[in-house]
Amino acid sequence: MSYEDRDTYGMYKGYDEKGPGPRLMGADTLMGEDVYNQKDEDLGDIKEIMLDMNNGKIAYAVLSFGGLMGMGGKLFAVPWNALKLDTAKKRFILDVDKERLESAPGFDKDNWPDMADPTWQTTIHSYYGTKSYKESSGQPAQPKDTPDIPYDETPYTKRQTTKMDSGRIS
Repeated sequence: MSYEDRDTYGMYKGYDEKGPGPRLMGADTLMGEDVYNQKDEDLGDIKEIMLDMNNGKIAYAVLSFGGLMGMGGKLFAVPWNALKLDTAKKRFILDVDKERLESAPGFDKDNWPDMADPTWQTTIHSYYGTKSYKESSGQPAQPKDTPDIPYDETPYTKRQTTKMDSGRIS
């Protein structure tokens, strides 16, 4: 089933390569999306999307692979930036051989790892040969919260040092 089939709100109905679609998509429409590799082998489907709540970025897609009829299979956290959307076939591509995925660090549905643990994250990104979404954003890190400092003195504010004309007519 593709994301177009799970489009309950009609956001892809008039998709013309400009509006919501492969560049901006609803998370709910990606749940259950098929994942294949470059050899056109079925690697499973997306069961969950993990968001980093501190910065609003997608960290991982949880992929179900193996088992019988999607039951009892192993789960894998795949770095989001390891997945590429195949818009022609309406599925994701993960550039990993099936045998390599079978030996990837995975987990049971009843025993999830601590995905916020930096050691675990390093293991996963090393396995898939990706950079962490925190490293690969290309944007400077946000300043840390400073609850004990008055707002005017935090890194979030910029003081205006010159008199600027507001553009209002007096």
